[in-house]
Amino acid sequence: MFALIAAILFLLALIFQIAGVAIGAVVTAATLALAGLLAVALHLMGVGTGWTLKR
Repeated sequence: MFALIAAILFLLALIFQIAGVAIGAVVTAATLALAGLLAVALHLMGVGTGWTLKR
C-alpha cells in the first residue's frame, strides 16, 4: 500500500519538476519527493503489511 502511495507521490514530484510548478510555498517537487521517500521507508519497515482484505 505504501509502495503505491510512494509511486504516485514520485510521479507527481516528477511532473511538478518538469513543469516547474509549485502549489504555494509548501507543496513543491521536493516536498512530494520527501513524502515519497517516507512512504518507501514505511513500506520497507513493514508498516501496513498486516492488512488483508476480508471477503
